[in-house]
Formats: sequence, structure tokens, C-alpha cells
Amino acid sequence: MNDSNYIRIFDTTLRDGEQSPGATLTSAEKLEIARTLARLGVDVMEAGFPAASPDDLRAVQTIAQEVGNMAGPSGEPPIICGLARAHKGDIDKAWEAVQYAARPRIHTFLATSPVHMKYKLQMDPEEVVDQVREMVAYAKQYCDDIEFSPEDAGRSDPEFLYLVLGEAIKAGATTLNIPDTVGYTTPDEFGGLIAGIIEHTPGIEKAIVSVHCHDDLGLATANTLAGLRAGARQAEVTMNGIGERAGNTSLEEIAMAIKTRAAHIGLTTGIETTLITRASRMVSNYTGMPVQPNKAIVGANAFAHEAGIHQDGMLKNEETYEIMRPETVGLTHSELVLGKHSGRHALRMRLEELGYVVEGEELKTIFARFKEVADKKKSIADADLEALMTDQMYQTDKMYQLDGLQVTSGTMGLPTAAVRLIGPDGVLHTKAVVGKGPVDAVFKAIDAVVGMPVTLHEYVVRAVTEGIDAIGEVTVRVEAEDEEMKKRKSPQTGKVRRWMFGGYGADTDIIVASAHAYLSALNNSLAARERMATAD
Repeated sequence: MNDSNYIRIFDTTLRDGEQSPGATLTSAEKLEIARTLARLGVDVMEAGFPAASPDDLRAVQTIAQEVGNMAGPSGEPPIICGLARAHKGDIDKAWEAVQYAARPRIHTFLATSPVHMKYKLQMDPEEVVDQVREMVAYAKQYCDDIEFSPEDAGRSDPEFLYLVLGEAIKAGATTLNIPDTVGYTTPDEFGGLIAGIIEHTPGIEKAIVSVHCHDDLGLATANTLAGLRAGARQAEVTMNGIGERAGNTSLEEIAMAIKTRAAHIGLTTGIETTLITRASRMVSNYTGMPVQPNKAIVGANAFAHEAGIHQDGMLKNEETYEIMRPETVGLTHSELVLGKHSGRHALRMRLEELGYVVEGEELKTIFARFKEVADKKKSIADADLEALMTDQMYQTDKMYQLDGLQVTSGTMGLPTAAVRLIGPDGVLHTKAVVGKGPVDAVFKAIDAVVGMPVTLHEYVVRAVTEGIDAIGEVTVRVEAEDEEMKKRKSPQTGKVRRWMFGGYGADTDIIVASAHAYLSALNNSLAARERMATAD
């Protein structure tokens, strides 16, 4: 894209976003999200941190092979990027993963702030410059597209940044990403930093300047827009703003701010905004991180109006209280009404309109689920279909699968749950347990079969649509208490990490949905433990 006002959208949901506590994704989930991001029109997709684990490397390889050769809305496949610390081993792994993409990129980084250099790296500024020069050149031998980030640039000395970035350009960097790693700066400071870099960095005309802002002070989107208006031409974002600590700049906020205030901001992106809501829901469901109701663009209340004066204004003219139409972010209603008399072809066509391509056995399975729900509901909404597709994703090829569930509860007698699970070896396991309530009894019964020690940290129930026959969505987040897992250190920080896993379930019976969600979280934790054992 040669338009000088075009902003490249660099999505790091699968890398920085996955570093949110509890947002660990399986390889299959990452691939499905990557496909959706490609359809959304992201220009660059940071698919992971290949050196972090063998599984992460395989996931990035798969995305590079399948999504890195898949044409997006522009007709070109997205750039597939792998993150690497400024070490040869990391860079080797990154190239091993992204080389299969039509447009591969290696993204390497090294801290430049005084506090990071002194306490984390224990390196002098001269040593940092030398390592940047050497490692960018090392990465350049693998591919032409190299991105370099001076970590904690927001707290770095600008004059030192000009020097480091100039050396990175000489060594072959084609994108210079300026991260406000800890969300410290304000918009005027960050915009000034970007303007200074563009004015004073030798050879800057040979590279694209990028911005990567965190939301610790709630300023990530404002800082990113300030950086773009100062001359940066790539924005690093995540769906729903997920990421380390308070998260990253939200893709949906940047895309819609640029679109809605086009005349004022004067920039453009290639994002197909009508797919934003679907991508947001997918990331929320797969990570087990619900979107807060008042979240801009994608929150449940983003286009809701309750105050009488607002409702009156909306009835007279929608522009009184809506600066954008819900249709622009994918909140549309189809004229095709699906119900119990609808056939497989109608279901397949509607799913394709929603972005899901299903054929063969997968279509047969989801059609059977659709019929089960249609027998209980008068009509099936798009949100119901999306919930079913997400639930189907979670229940496919898992270690344990729910085969049957029966719960007894009420004011008389003890809450009791009997579960029947199919194990990874195909053996049927049955267990009945008494709990404090029906959900507690179900979770304890599942625990008794699976035997994976976890602590439940979050349990959220949400109705997908209105009415007493609505499908219920359940998301859970658990922390693995396995002793071996708790000893493992994060490759990013070197510290012992907390192993958090999300799960999702959807059903017209909320207890069944709860069982699916909890079991999927346990399956994710079991799979992670198995990957560690294999890596050892």
C-alpha cells in the first residue's frame, strides 16, 4: 500500500494478547483466530513467540503455512511475524516458524530504557547498541522484512533512541516499532517522541515507524492515535485490547476511530469493520475473557440506549446519540430466519455469511447440534449460531468429552451431580458427587474423573439472546495447581509463572454449558502439561 496516509494494522492478539493471565490458547484456537484476523484485513499478524515453547513454534508454523498464504480483503496474504529476543537462538526459531509464509517477518527487540538496561539486561548502553546492530543483521540473513523494537522506549532517552534506531536501520531493519511498554506516557509526550524520532533518526526514510502502546493509565488508544498523527504508519493492536497487565491498544478502537473521524484524522486502514464483532466474540470466547459491557465498540452496551431522553432522540434521529451505526461493526440482523424446519444447506449458507466455512463431518455435527437447539427455540439468531460454533470448537478433539450429565437440586435434599465422561483412551468414566450447589457438584464430579488440580478463578454466565429459551454462554478461568507446572518459568520474564486457562460452553441448559466450559478449561490445562512433558 503506497498511500502515505494508510495505516498498517499489526495485530498481536496471538502473541502479546495471549500473555494476558488466563488467555492461553491451543494451536487449533490460534489457527481459527488467525483465519478470522486475515478475513478482517490485518496487514501484519504476530502469530506468536516461537522460542517460548515447541508448541508455540508449531502453532506459528501452521499459521504461516495456512493463513500466511491466504489472500485477505486486499488480495494479498497478511505478513506473518514471529517475535524473538535479540539472541541468535530466538531468531533461528522465529525464522523456522515464519519461513512458510508468502510474506514472512522477524520481529526482534532489546530494552533501551536506563532502568531496563541496568537491572534487567545488566548491560551498558554501548553493549546494547552493539547487540542491536549484530542481531538485526543476523535476522536480515533470513528475510528482508525485519522489525526492531527498543523495549520501554517510552522511558528511554530520546537521543539514545535516535542512535539505536539509526544503527538498526543500517543493519537492515525495515520497521521500527516504538513501544510504550509500561503505558507510562501521555499523548502529547508520545506524539512528541514519535515526531522526534522521525526528525532525528538517521536513515528513517528507509523504514516504517510503528507504535505499540499499553493501557496501564488508560491511554493506549489516545497514545497510539497521537503517534500516528505524528507520522507513525503502523499501529500494533489486539482484539478487545487484551494483553499484559491492563492490556494493549484495541484494534476495534483504532479502526473505528480512524473510520468515524476520517475527516479530522485523515488516515485510513484496510480493516473490514463489519467483521469486528465476530472477531471480538471469538477472541473473548476462546480466551475465556468476557468483554466488559461498557467496552467501546464491542461491549454489550456500546449501542444500547436506556435513558428516556436518549431513546426519544434515537427515535427521532439515530445520529442524536450514535456516532456510528452498529452495522458498521457487524451488528446486523439477517432476513434469513432459521428454525427447526431449516435444512442443512440453509444452515451452511448462513454460517458462510458469518465467516464459518464448514463441510462434511463438521457440517453434519453442527447441524445435529443446531437441530437440538431448534427443537427448544422458536428461531435461531446469528448470536446463537456463533455460540454453537464456538462450543463445537471447544468440544472437538479434546482429552475428555462430556457424554452425559444429570443434576438433582432444590430446597429439599443435597445438590448432587452425576457425570459421564469419555476419556482420551475412549474409556467411559462415571462419577456422582454431592456439592454446595448444582454447578459446584458438577465441577467436583468432573474433577474426580479428570484428576487435574485447579483453582476456579472466574465463572461468568451470559444469555446469548433474549427470552427464556435463550442459549446460555459460560466462560471460566482456572489456575493449574499441578506441582510440575508451577515450577516452570516464563521465557519472557524468567520468573515462575501462573498457569491460567480459559474454557467456554454454550447450551440452552446452563448447567450443561457450565460443564462444557469447565471441562474445556481442564482439557486445555492437561494439554499444556502434556506438551511440557513432551518438550522435556
